[in-house]
Amino acid sequence: MTALSPQQQDLLAICALRDANKSVDWNLIARTCQSPEALHVVLGGDIPEDSAIARKSLPVLRAALQHLDDARKRVEVELEAAEAANARLVTVLDPQYPANLRLIPNLPPFLFHLGDLEERDARSVAIVGTRGASEDGMRRAARMARGLVEEDVVIYSGLAKGIDTAAHTATLDAGGRTVAVMGTGIAAKIYPAQNKGIAARIVEEGGALLSQFWPTTAPATYTFPRRNVVTSGSTMGSIVIEASATSGAKMQARIAHEHGKQVFLIRSLATKEPWAAKMIEEGRAVEVVELDDVLSHLGSAERVNKAGQQRLQLALAGL
Repeated sequence: MTALSPQQQDLLAICALRDANKSVDWNLIARTCQSPEALHVVLGGDIPEDSAIARKSLPVLRAALQHLDDARKRVEVELEAAEAANARLVTVLDPQYPANLRLIPNLPPFLFHLGDLEERDARSVAIVGTRGASEDGMRRAARMARGLVEEDVVIYSGLAKGIDTAAHTATLDAGGRTVAVMGTGIAAKIYPAQNKGIAARIVEEGGALLSQFWPTTAPATYTFPRRNVVTSGSTMGSIVIEASATSGAKMQARIAHEHGKQVFLIRSLATKEPWAAKMIEEGRAVEVVELDDVLSHLGSAERVNKAGQQRLQLALAGL
């Protein structure tokens, strides 16, 4: 792991601040700490955002800054774990931060990753669905992944059982690039354990593993919904193959719509699930019958990367 800049170290320390078991909202930190100047303001006990969450977080920040040394020690431990795992770090301060992700309001302040992050990742979609997938669902996920790989689209998914595994595997088998967004820390044990092999294969064959959590974070009930946010935010849109009304994939469809991303729902899903039919009827999702239904709604990687850099330049300008 390359040496961190002082600004990266300060950003991580702010994320590690705690007082009376409270911490500053990480999405707020990510939005407001995209320049060295803003970082300096936050370390001085102010928050350069006028919002309800900022007003709520301000007293927490000021109280927690008394424990800044403890926060820095926590960061050292986590960075040692990341280094032992050969992981790398990218933060909202860095131009290399994923362009799609920079454009959403609830972005994470940092990402640890194994494997390279690439500019072409901007032209990407997430293929997601239930862990208890049917054989038909697995075939549909694999077929969709293969078709998108032929069009140079990068495939994201969540490394879970079922649809996620089918999407990652089919992408690799087709010689494509896939990124797995983890619901655990980058240095924690792969979850589920049965996907340890596919995780290793993703990195070995030119893909990447991505985590928004501290490297030692174990799987927990809160980590997987947050993983869905990053999976949606990192892509141009989400394709849902199979998902019940209580599925995390349904949650991702909702999140993707809130992010202003494309939501693609397979016709068989819309036929079976009322929530999917309703999203399509209300114009919040596109019904997918064939590959072109997805491709016709995707833009270029260049456009997304330009938008991401423009957002960073606005932050650097203090706007």
